[in-house]
Amino acid sequence: MKALYGQQNSPGEEMTFVFQERENLPASRDHDVKVQVRACALSWLDTKLLSEIKVKKELVPVGREISGVVLEVGSKVTFFQPDDEVVGILPLDSEESGVCEVILVHEHYLVHKPEKVCWAEAAGTVRDGLRAYTALHYLAQVSPGTSVLVLDGASPFGTIAIQLAQHRGAKVISTAHSLEDKQYLERLRPAGARVIDVSHGKIDVAESCLEETGGLGVDIVLDAGVRLYSAEDEPASKSQLLPHKHDIITLLGVGGRWITTERNLQLDPPDSHSLFLKGATVSFLNDEIWNLSSVQQGKYLNILWWCYIMEKLSNSIFRPQLDEPIPLYEAKVSMEIVQKNQARKRQVIQF
Repeated sequence: MKALYGQQNSPGEEMTFVFQERENLPASRDHDVKVQVRACALSWLDTKLLSEIKVKKELVPVGREISGVVLEVGSKVTFFQPDDEVVGILPLDSEESGVCEVILVHEHYLVHKPEKVCWAEAAGTVRDGLRAYTALHYLAQVSPGTSVLVLDGASPFGTIAIQLAQHRGAKVISTAHSLEDKQYLERLRPAGARVIDVSHGKIDVAESCLEETGGLGVDIVLDAGVRLYSAEDEPASKSQLLPHKHDIITLLGVGGRWITTERNLQLDPPDSHSLFLKGATVSFLNDEIWNLSSVQQGKYLNILWWCYIMEKLSNSIFRPQLDEPIPLYEAKVSMEIVQKNQARKRQVIQF
């Protein structure tokens, strides 16, 4: 039985991915569930975050969003029984690679998978759904009639965020990074999101949003990263399609909420003063917080199933942005693409 792992020989070096043969699973504990994995979504490995929370491993397990069938349960497992179909996200410090036929998972990281949701959709949706719900419900408190700007709306996260915001009755504006992205967003259902094509660099996002809102500004902004400096000072790796932080502050309305994924966001005194005058707030979107604090576990499981993600997916409230399912033998190549941030659709390994 093979499992996929990432290996980084020295800091700053590109990560390589290797299959390791596994002879036996570790001994199961009372609350462990043995799962036969049917699908596993691939996500970028945040080695910096792992280092910051003191998780140091020579081989980093690859693939944390899984769906599958329960084979066995521990003596104290109460939520599941053999043959149940489940979906979940493995914790940051998990020793298990989701790209493996059989794994052990603590029952508190799993929820039941709806019967009419396929394996690939369940695994490929759970993380982006969690991020979108965290951003829109907990951080932004979206409500009917609010205006929401979703930057890079054709990304897997952006796609779900747009649909969930519209489901809540919000007016959605989105940016597209290419003509293909623009066409995809215009075909997205439910229709109605205003799409701003920034691929040529000729469109001013702030100006377009102010025009769209009658000069009042946007209530909620979900970014996909921002530029912090001028073009000549920005690192080459930072996409020039991303808006500058000043653009975001300019287009925010009074009482606006900026939800950012930019972990190194730097606000200068003039930036803070502008936000103060608008009574606007900045919140940081880190979906790992749910698993970093055990007191949030019940709320986390509620989000995954009863409250939102799987239930809404089952009822076709939103559809994810998935690539064609990938066979196991192509997992290594696919993960290399994901780690370089070159995949525009969510990559899912199907067993």
